[in-house]
Amino acid sequence: MPGDPNKLSQFWQELKRRNVVRVITVYAGAAFVIIELINNITEPLNLPEWTPTLVIVLLAIGFPVAIIFSWIYDVHPAGGMVKTEPTDRVKAEETTKASNSWKIASYISFVVIVGLIVLNVIPRLNKKELLDKSIAVLSFINESPELENDYLINSYRTAIHDNLCRIKVLRVLTLESTERYRDQSKSMPEMAKELGVGYLLSARGQLINNRIRLTVQLANAKDENLGSWPYDRQIELVEDHIDIQSDIAQLVAGEIQAAITPEEKELMGKIPTTNLSAYDLYVRGREIFYDYRFDKGDPETLERAEHYYLEALRIDASYALAYVGLADIVWAKTNMEEYFEENYLDSVLTLVNLALSYDDQSSEAYTVRGRYYGVIGRRDLAIKDLETAIRFNPNHGRAYGVLARSYLNFDFIRSAELLLKASNIDRGPYLADYLGNLGFLFHQAGFSNISFNYLQERLKLTGDSAHYCLARGAIGVLMYNYADGIEYSRKAVEYGNPASKVWLARALVQSGQPVEALQVYESFLIDMKEMGLLPFQLAHRIAYAYWINDLWEEAEYYFDRQIEYCKGLIEKNRPWAQNYHAYYDLAAVYAFRGEKEKAYENLRIFNQAEEFRYPLVLLMKRDELFESIRNEPEFQQILLDIETKYQALHERVRQWLVENDML
Repeated sequence: MPGDPNKLSQFWQELKRRNVVRVITVYAGAAFVIIELINNITEPLNLPEWTPTLVIVLLAIGFPVAIIFSWIYDVHPAGGMVKTEPTDRVKAEETTKASNSWKIASYISFVVIVGLIVLNVIPRLNKKELLDKSIAVLSFINESPELENDYLINSYRTAIHDNLCRIKVLRVLTLESTERYRDQSKSMPEMAKELGVGYLLSARGQLINNRIRLTVQLANAKDENLGSWPYDRQIELVEDHIDIQSDIAQLVAGEIQAAITPEEKELMGKIPTTNLSAYDLYVRGREIFYDYRFDKGDPETLERAEHYYLEALRIDASYALAYVGLADIVWAKTNMEEYFEENYLDSVLTLVNLALSYDDQSSEAYTVRGRYYGVIGRRDLAIKDLETAIRFNPNHGRAYGVLARSYLNFDFIRSAELLLKASNIDRGPYLADYLGNLGFLFHQAGFSNISFNYLQERLKLTGDSAHYCLARGAIGVLMYNYADGIEYSRKAVEYGNPASKVWLARALVQSGQPVEALQVYESFLIDMKEMGLLPFQLAHRIAYAYWINDLWEEAEYYFDRQIEYCKGLIEKNRPWAQNYHAYYDLAAVYAFRGEKEKAYENLRIFNQAEEFRYPLVLLMKRDELFESIRNEPEFQQILLDIETKYQALHERVRQWLVENDML
């Protein structure tokens, strides 16, 4: 009968006689040891993340196999394996007693399991919880009597942060992400929650007579102190600075169990210059340039930074980072009016090439050169350099952002992935740009709800109503909702965003208000001149506004300028030509002037693009400049091709959103 105690007892005895119980015990002990071993060596040996899962699956498959074999076969005392006979065929006196080896194996397995529980599991109950491997480096406090030493204490923060950034398994926020907390008294948990990190690093220190005294503290998001390390060392060589900075980064990584590869460790210990004076001058210049870039410093600040970089190079002409610093300064001084010149930003290229000739592992140099290649239209070289920069610094927020722009008009999904990565690392001033770009990007793929979510997130972060209204006005115009376009664009202009005048003027043109549209365009031309910008994407729209106001001479002037701009962009292979938009603009001008063959010639080239975005499809359907050829078969076919490519893009993005739980 079911549940009969005698039968259950007999079954249990049978399991014991066939050594099934002992096999289970030994197998469990061995499996426990193997799993713990794999968990402990996966990160140090850089094994794939799926390694522990694979081991568990293999052990699970092997378990029933072991049970089956132990039921069927037994280890014979005389040696070898024999098939186990059923109980009813074996006389009681012939029943083989368990061998000593089985007993010993069972005892050892039991002891191992208990030991591992005691030594490995129980201590975890009192161990501080390991959180997401993400960290933000807070501002370091200068306790020196001389405030002038701020730059050196800050340089330690920068160097330690840069070393942490080299650790691939860590997510390290940019330094600018924590600047808002410099003069605030928020608690560690509050800051960690707002920044979305598991750990925070802070420090205080002073420099007196070339002696550095520094105390670094690591805390988790729960405000638990995980470590505090004091340093007191006389600085005689650059290596003294580097050793401290590298040591701190490695201690922090160890506390949060972030494995460091040999290559990463080597990069941390790299000596940028052997001259202490050159090092000091460079860090002074770098801190001043950071002030200029993020606090919108004046030209005098830029000159001071340049002076320190030049002095550092006068002492050590092989100082790679000082060349990168000068390249940044040259870029900041470059006027947009030089954009069509043959040697545009050539001096930047010369400086970063010099830097890389002295240090071919400088992520900073590769990032600047990648930006340069992107601006002049060498997208292939830009991508190569920026990906190299990220290889040497996996947490380089700026590199991710620039790389996203390189893919912007060619690979939607890759661009979105990079923008998301950048926004996950950089929670500082650039975050607003990333959120705004994501908003526009998802609108381009036809996902307005997601687009508005990012725009609202940006508004919540910055309170920048001008940008929000600019975006809503632009989307209104593109969606043929000219009332919204006018309303939101007017608000954006009132809030102080001159770029909104472009969308306001276009909405006014489309809604039959040509006089005011022209006034807005002329006002924007004045703004562009003050900002040193050229209307190379806009001249034909301004020309049309003059034309509908019967100002034909002015209209012809701006149509001619648009042709001149487009041909220059194509000749220099600038990004606006690389993404085929310059060909669209040329075709539009030629179509409006009745030069149909030239219009189609450029439209055919434009149609060679692999991806087309939603706004472009909407624009082309109603673009007033194509009125003369709108109903012709070839134009309609090109329009159909473009819309088909957009629909394919929309579907790819939809699938990607579903796969990433974003839809």
